[in-house]
Amino acid sequence: MTAQMSQALRVTFGEVVSEIADGDPRIVMVDGDLGSSTRADIFEEAHGDRFFQMGIAEQNMLGVAAGMATVGLIPFVSTFACFAVARALDPVRVLVAQPNLSVKIMGGYAGLLAGMTGKTHLMFDDVSIMRAMPNMTVVAPADDVEARQALHAIVDRDGPAYMRVTRQGALRIFDEDYQFDIGRAVVVREGSDLTLISSGVQTTRVLGASEILAGQGIDAHVLHVPTIKPIDKEAIVDAAERTGFVITIEDHTIIGGLGGAVAETLAEHSPTPMRFHGIMDVYGESGPDEALLEKYRLSAGQVAAVVSEHLEARP
Repeated sequence: MTAQMSQALRVTFGEVVSEIADGDPRIVMVDGDLGSSTRADIFEEAHGDRFFQMGIAEQNMLGVAAGMATVGLIPFVSTFACFAVARALDPVRVLVAQPNLSVKIMGGYAGLLAGMTGKTHLMFDDVSIMRAMPNMTVVAPADDVEARQALHAIVDRDGPAYMRVTRQGALRIFDEDYQFDIGRAVVVREGSDLTLISSGVQTTRVLGASEILAGQGIDAHVLHVPTIKPIDKEAIVDAAERTGFVITIEDHTIIGGLGGAVAETLAEHSPTPMRFHGIMDVYGESGPDEALLEKYRLSAGQVAAVVSEHLEARP
C-alpha cells in the first residue's frame, strides 16, 4: 500500500488506451462530444485517424461502435455514465450485449463526484443495470494502478465490458507489483471484528475509515471488489465467514449494485448478517466533492461513523 495520490482515472483512461492503440490497430475511440472531460482527447491527439466524434447522439454512437466490432475492431465508447447507460440503454442491450460484441464502454464521471455537472448527470444505478445484462463484464477500479491493468484486461477479454471511470483521483492503494485479474477480489486490510466490502474509488475511503475504526479498537477486514461481474464468490464467502458480519459500502445506490451482488452470493453460499451503505435510494445533488461525501456519508470519517452505528445496533 502507498499513500500517494492516484492520477484521475479519466486521465489514466485516455493515456492507457492511447498506449494500447500504439501496438494494436484494432483499437478505435468513439466520443459523445465530451472528449475534453472524459479525456478521450488524449487518444484523439495520439490517434486522430482512429478517433470518431459522434456528437451528442449516444444511441447512434453505440450503434456505430457495435458495427465497428462486427468487422474486428475494438471500439472504446467514451461519454458520461448517465449517457452511456441510461440514454443509450436500448442499443447497449440489443446491439452490443445480446450479440456479445467486444465494445468497451467507459462510464465517465460515474458516481457522486461528477464535478458539479448537475443532478441530471449523476448516475448511481449504472452497476445495477449493467451487471444484469448477460455477457457484460463490469469493472470498477480503485486507483490508477488498477485502472491501467483493468483496461489492458478488458481489451484482452472477448465481449462487451463496462468500466466506471471517476472524474477525480483519490489515494493510490496499490503499488506496481499489484496484479489485477478479472473476477478476482483483493483483501486490502486484514481484520477480525467485521468485514467491509467495497469497490471502485470508494475503497480508498473505506480503507481510511478502517484506520479511524482501528483507533477506536475496531479491527475491520476490508475486501476490495474491482470486478462486480463476474464477481469473486469465493473471496466474498471467505471474508464473510472470517468475521461473521458484513457491511457493503459503495458510491452507488444500495439497490442492485455491489451490495446486491454480495447479498445474492451470501444468501446462496453462506448466509451472513449484513448491512448496506451507499446512496440510500435518493437522487443526488451538485456540490463540492467533500461536501457531497459528507452529506451522503461516504467520506472516510462518515463511513467510520456509519460502521460504528451498525455495530452498536447489531443484536
